[in-house]
Amino acid sequence: MKNKHNKLYGFALILLSICFAGCTKDFNQQPLNANTSEIQYSTPAGYKEVLAKVYGSYSLVSSTGVGNSDINFPGITDAGTTDFLRAYWNMQELTTDEAVCAWNDAQLLSFHNLNWTSSNIYIGAMYTRSLYQITVCNEFIRQSTDELLAKRGIKGQDLEDVHRYRAEARYLRAFQYWVLMDLFGNPPFVTEKDPIGKFIPKQIQRKDLFDYIVSELKDIDGALAAPHTNEYGRVDQAADWALLARIYLNANIYTGTNSNDYYTNAITYASKVIGAGYSLMPTYKNLFKSDNNLNNPEVILPIAYDGVNASNYGGTTFLICSAHGTDPTDNKAYGIPSGGWLGNRSTKNLPDLFSQAGDTDDSRALFGPGSADINDILVFNEGESVYKFDNTASNGSTPPSPDGVLCSTDFPLFRLAEMYLIYAEAVARGGQGGSTATALGYLNLLRERAYGGHQGI
Repeated sequence: MKNKHNKLYGFALILLSICFAGCTKDFNQQPLNANTSEIQYSTPAGYKEVLAKVYGSYSLVSSTGVGNSDINFPGITDAGTTDFLRAYWNMQELTTDEAVCAWNDAQLLSFHNLNWTSSNIYIGAMYTRSLYQITVCNEFIRQSTDELLAKRGIKGQDLEDVHRYRAEARYLRAFQYWVLMDLFGNPPFVTEKDPIGKFIPKQIQRKDLFDYIVSELKDIDGALAAPHTNEYGRVDQAADWALLARIYLNANIYTGTNSNDYYTNAITYASKVIGAGYSLMPTYKNLFKSDNNLNNPEVILPIAYDGVNASNYGGTTFLICSAHGTDPTDNKAYGIPSGGWLGNRSTKNLPDLFSQAGDTDDSRALFGPGSADINDILVFNEGESVYKFDNTASNGSTPPSPDGVLCSTDFPLFRLAEMYLIYAEAVARGGQGGSTATALGYLNLLRERAYGGHQGI
């Protein structure tokens, strides 16, 4: 026992010596990083640089896309796994009867088997990613008050620009709160008004969060750019209306009430987007190619991915590479000459949607090799690959990639086709302000594109 106490005493002395060595009598210390918030936010350019981080938090996970992540989570060794789209796709698709993953990962398999638990690391990654993005938004909003902008001498057109940036950050925060409301129901709730540092946020109830999100989206409407007038990949009024339309369509679930007024609101906001000058991309598969950022009349708001300047093994790199195997010819044809992880496939339910009525000419049926039936989920060629996303351009060229794996195809968060479907569903469910004839017309536009001008209803 004496020896044990001597060791503990010695260890305590070491700790004390470290503490005293690291102390200073001057308590007015600055961070070792020279770029403090006061410096970063001192110019309009500094605000836009941070706005880039606010948007980049959707598609960036680290400098390399592997190894350490910006949101360290126990059990995650591939930072690409914590990418927003990859985490969101896992939870939305692998939990349905449409998709499976052959990777021998018990926590991924639990999604398909419907026996996941709260300790699932991929659920944790999704939860943490959304909260991280909210935290980034909160800090930008906190730093862009009128009081701070006046103190920093930002005025004129620069002031108007930062006001718009602030509205966009509020939208992106609202979007992530919608994700949490949709997936988890009653998440923790933090805004720019809450303290920084050691702070335990209160939990918000789903109905209250619904009211908050709707209020935020309506409040920022006038501060956002008009449709088609903002830089590509940034939020405008149409994105605001599109999220409202999506939320109102499912509001009966979020609020626990049953009201046709919500469907009426869904029709109202879907109609605003439809009337804002969008049109369907003539060729369906071009919506999901690497040049879908160019001359695309359908996409309202994307997540932008860049395989060279923003490397990330999540996002569309994940969607494309996990659909292709080891065939070098096939990989090259889809813009990933060194890629091809395989793993994600569809169950027979998804292809059957396109073949039940003999719909073999449907241009949306973008499937690759594999068997229809899945007898063993861990067999990679059982189930059909989905070739919807593609890292080649519409002219057949392949964008630069540092390793022949990383992709530059953007992901549409909102597009016109969804607004057509929201309008039609809301009308069918009893919403007012629309018409069955108009809804049918929108459905026929989608079917005519799918079948090359045929197969209207």
